[in-house]
Amino acid sequence: MSLSSKINWEKVNGLIPAIIQDHTSGQVLMLGYMNDEALTKTLASNQVTFWSRSKNRLWTKGETSGNALNLKSIRLDCDQDTLLIQVAPVGPTCHLGTTTCFDTDASGEEQTEQPALVFLHQLEQVLAARKGADPESSYTASLYARGTKRISQKVGEEGVEVALAATSGDKAELVNESADLIYHLLVLLQDQGLSLADITQRLQERHK
Repeated sequence: MSLSSKINWEKVNGLIPAIIQDHTSGQVLMLGYMNDEALTKTLASNQVTFWSRSKNRLWTKGETSGNALNLKSIRLDCDQDTLLIQVAPVGPTCHLGTTTCFDTDASGEEQTEQPALVFLHQLEQVLAARKGADPESSYTASLYARGTKRISQKVGEEGVEVALAATSGDKAELVNESADLIYHLLVLLQDQGLSLADITQRLQERHK
């Protein structure tokens, strides 16, 4: 049975809400709507396509801006009236140039602080972008320039500092040293062509 045949199209009046989520960070990026044709095109092309209610036509995200949504997975909810679509976004998703369309909180103020996992993903992207940069431009770039041996040494040093802080019972220092350790570990992973996703996958495998 196909995904389309499981959707209660009558209940949603032919347009099913599609929640778009970054497959790596878990951040919700936007909400769109799909008819059967848009869903079929999305599955066939691996590029997310919506039904534009304002333009009254199919609309493939990024067709003019280049900020596409590469399909990773689609899930249908238990009521068969909402889709959760995980994507690899190319560029900012919101037409205002932001990563997500959901950046206003309950008070009506713009929310700049990100959930912890989203922030780690964004930090990882920053670290990746600094590979090959001028060593004088940032501490991160200087670490990459000094090579794997130096980065590994820093990870070892910070690991010892974390252990010492925990042993001394200094929680504030433990937080500080843990932040240093995680930062340097992320740099090391990038240096080796790895990412948090690789670590998460291995943890999931062990959890089975």
